[in-house]
Formats: sequence, C-alpha cells, structure tokens
Amino acid sequence: MPAYNAEVTLSRTLAELDRDIIDDVVLVDDCSTDRTVDVARQLGLEPVLHESNKGYGGNQKTCYRQAIDSGADIVVMVHPDYQYSPLLVPAMAAMIAYGEYDMVLGSRILAQNSVARGMPRYKYVANRFLTFVENVALNQKLSEYHTGLRAFSTELLASLPFDRNSDDFVFDNHIIAQAVAAGARIGEVSCPTRYEAESSSINLKRSIKYGFGVLNTCKDYRLSKHGLRTRDYLDFEPGKIASSARSAGVRPAASAPATAPEAEVAAEPGN
Repeated sequence: MPAYNAEVTLSRTLAELDRDIIDDVVLVDDCSTDRTVDVARQLGLEPVLHESNKGYGGNQKTCYRQAIDSGADIVVMVHPDYQYSPLLVPAMAAMIAYGEYDMVLGSRILAQNSVARGMPRYKYVANRFLTFVENVALNQKLSEYHTGLRAFSTELLASLPFDRNSDDFVFDNHIIAQAVAAGARIGEVSCPTRYEAESSSINLKRSIKYGFGVLNTCKDYRLSKHGLRTRDYLDFEPGKIASSARSAGVRPAASAPATAPEAEVAAEPGN
C-alpha cells in the first residue's frame, strides 16, 4: 500500500482485506503530513517510512522491493484511499495463483458507469482516448491502463526493471509497457470505485502532464519494438531477467497451492 495522507481512509481499506488469504501487508508512507503513520501502527502495521517524498512511482518502487524481498508469491497493490475495492484482492490473486495470468488489472470501465459513480467527465474522456491509443501502440485489448488496483506474480514483477521507471504517476504506464514487452498475460476484473472527498485524485494540471507521459510511453514502446530507439526502462531482455529471478529463488505464481491463493498487499493518490 503506497500511502500518502491516508489517515481517514486507511482503517476502512484495511478492514476489507481478507487476512485469511493475505499473508502480509506492506505499507510505505511517503512523508505524509497527517497521522497516517500513527493510524497504521494502531492498526497493527509496521509502516516503512520515506525520509523525503519520493512521489507516487517512487513509493511503489519501495513497496514492490519490500514485497519481493519478503518472498511473496503474488503481490497486489491497493490504494489506501479506499477508492478501489480491497474486496477484489482474493479474486485477482486467484487469477494469478491458478496460472491463468501473470498480471491482473482492476478496471473501472468494465460493467459500470464510471461517470455516474463520480468519475469527472473530463477524466473519463481522457481515459477512453488514452486507452485507445495505448491499445493500438501496445497491440492489446485492455479496457483501461490507468487503474490503481493491480496484481502481479512475483516472478513477473521481479523480472521487470521497475526501478528505472518514473517516480511520478506515469510509473503505472511504464510498468504495464514493461509487462507487455516481457510477454506477460494480462487479465482484468471489473472494479467498482468510489469518488469521495477523502479519496485522492490528481488535479487538472497534473492530469495533463500524466496524459502526455502516457503518449510518450506509447512512442517509446513503438520505437523500442522496431529497434529505432530505446529508453532505459524498456532496454531489457525479459528471458534473461526472469531466469535470474528464478535462480535467486523467486517462485512462479502457478506454484501456489491449489486450495486458497495467498497474496501480499503491497495503498497513494488515484488517477
């Protein structure tokens, strides 16, 4: 859970995480100015603290490193602002645990009216436009790329050089582009979302910056795929990195027990 100023919503988010399925919860606080850290400790968590604000992407990097180092089979990122439903974690983990997917996205677009649920109309229009462009550029058929609820097999996550990604919001798109480049099987589940006063959201200026970052990611991916130019975050050989991860003891998600999948939740502002 990449946390920033989540004191009001953290307890509700944590209460809906099924601890019979989830082995551990990693919460990384990105220099919150409220009582997020105190609330986390009162709830029995041992938060990891950043000494300076590293941004949304920088926070995720710490979350994922912590989760990988703990030996988790499956890593699920949940925002602690209660915008995305924590109740979906077991379903997403199961999709990976039984070997069908390497990565699962919680989609706000599938089977619901996002605008009616409170999503600002300009964000919905931007979401649809950017998703269309990304599907063309990455040759995918995803319903959206901009969700803050995501699950990974640790084998996939450990094979991606996510430390090279942006520390800002476009980190989300960088890691999806990396997963596509690695040949990951990506699934989706319909995810109801809440747009409340307590839920985090980026403003119009940062949304525009994010949008241009998404378009740049598409350009980077296409140029890299055709060998015309590559960026550092896309300059990797998935097969070799995955082999290194396995030799280091990272287990594939498909090796999880066939009874109940176990996962680790690795919550910052939503898009």
